Amino acid sequence: MTEKSESFFRMTARRFVRHRLAVCGLIILIIVTISAVFAPLLAPYDPRQQSVKERLQGPSAKHWLGTDQFGRDIFSRIIYGGRLSIIVGFVSVSVGLIIGGSIGLLSGYFKTMDNILMRLMDVMLSFPAILLAIVVMAILGPGLINVMIAVGIRSVPSYARVVRSTVLSIKELPYTEASIVIGSSDFRTIFSDILPNSFPPVLVYTTLQIGNAILLGAVLSYLGLGVQPPIPEWGIMVSEGRGWMHTAPLISTFPGLAIFLVVMAFNLIGDGLRDSLDVRLKER
Repeated sequence: MTEKSESFFRMTARRFVRHRLAVCGLIILIIVTISAVFAPLLAPYDPRQQSVKERLQGPSAKHWLGTDQFGRDIFSRIIYGGRLSIIVGFVSVSVGLIIGGSIGLLSGYFKTMDNILMRLMDVMLSFPAILLAIVVMAILGPGLINVMIAVGIRSVPSYARVVRSTVLSIKELPYTEASIVIGSSDFRTIFSDILPNSFPPVLVYTTLQIGNAILLGAVLSYLGLGVQPPIPEWGIMVSEGRGWMHTAPLISTFPGLAIFLVVMAFNLIGDGLRDSLDVRLKER
C-alpha cells in the first residue's frame, strides 16, 4: 500500500469516527454479529425447545423477552435468527454485486454492449422489488438458499445501473483517457484504473443494500416463501405472532425491533461511509 493510500484511509477513518450516528450503527452491527456468531454460548435456551406450561409469558428473569405461543424463549430465537438474517444480507448482496457489477462494468466500458444490457436491466427494474423476488421464489420454491438467490437477483439491475454510471464518469477522467491513448489493453485499463476508483461509491451502495436485503428476506419469510418453521428467523417470528397481537404482542414486536435496528444500523453506516469517502469534503 502506497503512502498516499495510507493517508487516504487514515483520513477516511477519522471522518467516519466523527460521524456519531455511523459509529452507533457500527456498534449495533458488531453486537448483532457477535451475538449471531456465538449464539450457542449466549442463548440461554434451545430456540426450538417447546414448553406448554410456559407459553405466552411476559418478560421475566427466566425469559428476558418472554415466550411465544409454543413456550419457546423469544430472546434465544432472536439471537439465532440474527444468523440467518446476516447470512441472507451478505450472500444475496454478493450475488447482486458480482452479477450486476459485471454487467454494469461491461455496459459502461464497451459501448457496443450498453444498449442491449441496459434494456435487459430496464425490464427487470420495471418489476417492483418484492414482486420480482416473489416470482423468483415461486419458481425456485421456499428455502434459505432460494431466498438468497431471489434477493440477489432483485439487486442485479440496481447494481448494474450504479456501476455503469460510475464507470462512465471514471472513463472520462484524464488518467483513464491517457491510459487508453498510450495503448493499454482494455483488461489493464479496467482493472488498474476503473475498478479501484469505482470502489468507494459501490462500497457505500453495498452497505445500504445489505440492510434492504435483510428486510426483503424477512418479508419473504413473513409471507411463507422463505425459511420455513421451526427454524428461528425474524420474519417467521413476526409472522407467527400475527394471531396473538391482542393477547401477546411482544411475540412479533421484539423480532420486528431486531429487523428495524439492523436495517437502521446498515443505513447509518452507509451514510457515514458516504460522507467519509467524499474527497470533496475538507478536514474540519
